[in-house]
Amino acid sequence: MWTVIYIAQTAKIAERIKTKLTEEGFLVKVSAINLTKTQFEILVPEGEVLEVQEVLGTILHR
Repeated sequence: MWTVIYIAQTAKIAERIKTKLTEEGFLVKVSAINLTKTQFEILVPEGEVLEVQEVLGTILHR
């Protein structure tokens, strides 16, 4: 099962996060929340949530 770990405000931010997490070896999906595509969910497998949250914290604070 996939779990939302972050909601990005732009496609550029979503892709940046996806790229960084993928480089760290995580499976990542990005999904537009609505038809206007103004927000994007970052999803990871449920079993990786805790590990991803640690890495995500460093990504967001750079």
